[in-house]
Amino acid sequence: MTADLLELASDLLRRAKKNGADAADAIAVNRSDTEVGIREAKLESLEQAESREAGLRVFVGQSSAVISGSVLDAAGLERMVEMAIAMARLAPPDPYAGLAGRAEIGVSAAALDLEARDLPGVPQLEQWSREAEAAALAVPGVAKSSGSGASATRRSIALVTSNGFSASYARTSVGFSTSVIAGSGTSMERDYEYSSALHPQDLKSPAEVGRIAGERAAKRVNPRKIKSQSVPLVYDRRISSSLVGHLISGILGSAVARKSSFLQSSLHQIIMPESITIVDDPHMVRGLASHPFDGEGLPGAASNLVENGRLLSWLLDLHSARQLGLKPTGHAARGMSNPPSPSSSNVYMKPGTVDPRALIQDIKSGVFITELIGMGVNMVTGDYSRGAAGFWIENGELAYPVSEITVAGNLKDIFRNMTPANDLEFRSAANAPTIRIEGMTIAGS
Repeated sequence: MTADLLELASDLLRRAKKNGADAADAIAVNRSDTEVGIREAKLESLEQAESREAGLRVFVGQSSAVISGSVLDAAGLERMVEMAIAMARLAPPDPYAGLAGRAEIGVSAAALDLEARDLPGVPQLEQWSREAEAAALAVPGVAKSSGSGASATRRSIALVTSNGFSASYARTSVGFSTSVIAGSGTSMERDYEYSSALHPQDLKSPAEVGRIAGERAAKRVNPRKIKSQSVPLVYDRRISSSLVGHLISGILGSAVARKSSFLQSSLHQIIMPESITIVDDPHMVRGLASHPFDGEGLPGAASNLVENGRLLSWLLDLHSARQLGLKPTGHAARGMSNPPSPSSSNVYMKPGTVDPRALIQDIKSGVFITELIGMGVNMVTGDYSRGAAGFWIENGELAYPVSEITVAGNLKDIFRNMTPANDLEFRSAANAPTIRIEGMTIAGS
């Protein structure tokens, strides 16, 4: 399968050079998806799709253009090439655009184990969905299902560039989730749980996922409102990864080059407590965002973005690295119809030394946050304001559910006042343990 994609990308490249491109790169992707949806034990949706696409970027002098297509016969490829070159000749020159040098390109030699051979079909996906929903509905207090689903995806990717790079890989992903409602009347509350992985055997059991979703929903029934105040907050590990996400957004080379990041002047500065280290690792075995090369053919490497509280690196593709006068870090992501841009891979905050219970036990008054709502974050200033729900902490214990609150602060202050627990779990591309944050403002009733 990937051999066919390599030939397709190589064909595009040959046509581009023949038609006048000074340099070019081409990406080809095969993808198959299956999704199943269940509600109240009935099959609600079943979707299956297959696609094959190619993307081409051409350079004419210092000008470039990107085009994509799914009509991949000889005539379709020729039309893509002609349009791309015509667009590039009309585009303004960009002194920072261009392919990598030959010494920069390469493929990771690590065995990443990204592709499952035993990807489940519709019967298995449907069974997982039903089992997860049934387990959630069996929890006392749960009133109804708001949906359960499962999916499986296989994706093959090939990248060929005129500077000599040619490589491909395949990856799979599989997962399921369930969401239920507890309570009745005006006191109904919803919650969810999910599990995702590259290989089916790395998933949690449907029964465990359903039980967790049901228990979370039942605990949230009859929430109270609280007064506006400044208290310690504890972010459940399910949503603490959002803080890592804000860090990632703040250190993207494109944002730094545009001078639109709140961390603009923070490189090599202490931005977090010395106990915190945050890692980006594109070569994590079975990592949800692992890859053997980035979108420009660079191999990348595991690195500490933050080490002992100090910000060590931006996330750089070739373009942003050249703008900033730095070396690329192998963090380019490439789409079909867009030029490469900086992105992260598997990012995680290393766990602390105390368990989540210890983070809470000395809090006289505070909030344990389990859900964040909305995206009121200004990445230029770092101002942070998000709707939230969770549980009131009273004398070191979770006392009762709370909702309709807003948590606010500035990300620089939040980062400086974080304490991580020891319960890191890898659930997505960005992960963090439970985190305590001192002195945030809560807007309530």
